[in-house]
Amino acid sequence: MASNPNLVVISGFGPYRNYFVNSSWEAVKELSKLGLGDNIEIRIMEFPVKYSEVKKRVIKIWTELKPMLSVQIGMMSSSKSIALEQCGRNKGYMEKDLSGAHPQGGCCLLEGPERIESVVNMKSVCKNISKLGVDVIHSRDAGRYLCDYTYYMSLYHGQGRAVFIHVPPLSTTWTVQKLTQSLHLIIQEMLRHPASETYTSQRS
Repeated sequence: MASNPNLVVISGFGPYRNYFVNSSWEAVKELSKLGLGDNIEIRIMEFPVKYSEVKKRVIKIWTELKPMLSVQIGMMSSSKSIALEQCGRNKGYMEKDLSGAHPQGGCCLLEGPERIESVVNMKSVCKNISKLGVDVIHSRDAGRYLCDYTYYMSLYHGQGRAVFIHVPPLSTTWTVQKLTQSLHLIIQEMLRHPASETYTSQRS
């Protein structure tokens, strides 16, 4: 799939249940101001917490914008660290979104592979970023809700050229500034080590 080699699309989520301010979107807005270098164009998108809308926007990213990398950021209310997710999973989406809906059959794609891995080695990124003092962990389970759904769909349509990062809610420990600075370092680390174009899917 031909891509725009200078474009990175970064997305966050809008309000979620009792979180009227979503830390992921607040950080994405600040990231757009920082930039990722003179040769990188950033496009940002806010995703509503609705499966049908996420599907439309993910497809738009890969059919119209065709970035070299899509970085999705979502908030995990119980998290105290930033989590780098390695893969998206196809089944188990029975929890309803803000409109009261969930995907048909609880699947992202009825005929899709059970798991799709990012071409980015998130474990390696995690290791390198930890050395810089960032509180970050590696994860292989993004949770079977909108975050995991978004990741799987983006990995599928983007042939693996997507990453998902879970962030904690805003707090005195995790301010918008600290989140933004940490995410900036993480994304720059990913861009320093270009991923293979190989599309990797695994069935299990």
